[in-house]
Amino acid sequence: MRKFSSLTSLSALSLGLLVGFGSVPQADAAAKCIDGNRKPPYTLGWANIYSVPTWMKQTQGTIEDEVAKLKKDGLVKKLVVTDAQGDANIQIQQIQSMIDSNVDAILLDSGSSTAPTRVLAEACKKGIAIINFDSLVDTDNVTAKINTDSLEWGAGAANFIVKALGGKGNIIVLNGPAGISVSDDRRKGAVPVLKANPDIKILAETNTPYNVAPAQEAVTSLLFAHPQIDGVLSLGGALSAGAVLAFEKQGRDMVPISGENARQFLELWQKYHLKAWATMQPNWLGALSAYAAVEALQGKDIPAFVKIPLPVIDDSNVASYVARAKDFPADGYVFSPYDQALFDKLLAQK
Repeated sequence: MRKFSSLTSLSALSLGLLVGFGSVPQADAAAKCIDGNRKPPYTLGWANIYSVPTWMKQTQGTIEDEVAKLKKDGLVKKLVVTDAQGDANIQIQQIQSMIDSNVDAILLDSGSSTAPTRVLAEACKKGIAIINFDSLVDTDNVTAKINTDSLEWGAGAANFIVKALGGKGNIIVLNGPAGISVSDDRRKGAVPVLKANPDIKILAETNTPYNVAPAQEAVTSLLFAHPQIDGVLSLGGALSAGAVLAFEKQGRDMVPISGENARQFLELWQKYHLKAWATMQPNWLGALSAYAAVEALQGKDIPAFVKIPLPVIDDSNVASYVARAKDFPADGYVFSPYDQALFDKLLAQK
């Protein structure tokens, strides 16, 4: 178990959770894909679908920070990092290479919900811990899935737009890449809300990478095509920043917009006093995945699904996020703090 001295002090609640977990002999490993035969220090593999977006770079940073702590505790030997450059087939090949080199755990942000099914089954059969986070796979041949509720994410954004427009208006919808589960599920979450409010008319929608430049270009085209846009249902933070910049460049009045904790979007929110709403896909999902993998390898029982609560960012607290923005990249995400106490509490969910 990790040494408490390496992190902030734990609350009484977290201490109680830790006592409740206790040490479980490796022979009695309870988590899926764990055979109890692997010993520390472990080798972790980080199978990244692509490293270009700043969100991914920050996420990898949290993984590397967590691995550094686990190394100090003698629990991890090294971290192997791959980058599939957005190609799900390449990611499968890279996962296979990790299996062939006998890594102890694979941390996976998947480029496809279905494509890695076979290779993950092989990894699971060989006793490799598999922690799938952010963009999830359809198979249950993983040790654990860690994520926020993307359906809830989309519903919250859609409810904000409906309320901000008084239930009537013309909107555009900005999605992330098609085929990525987190993007598709956010859109699915918005569907019931939009169906229940038929006076909200969707003029057009886009799918772009989670980057400001392509989103700005896509929204600029939509502004030329649609003279009356009353709101922007944006399902990603960089997408929201791109939309605001497009409105700014075209001299259009700002409209209600949903979004995420992207630093640039939060700063534009304050600059233009936007009517806005946002939530967060915490970058520390990566760090939690590394921690969960090591916990599972040590024989700890962890949930098959770890649900991460979605925070709400609105006018009441956006200033507090912007106040911390200087500690994050200019094109990055202002995510919430995390520590071992939080991780233990999340992994104690049943």
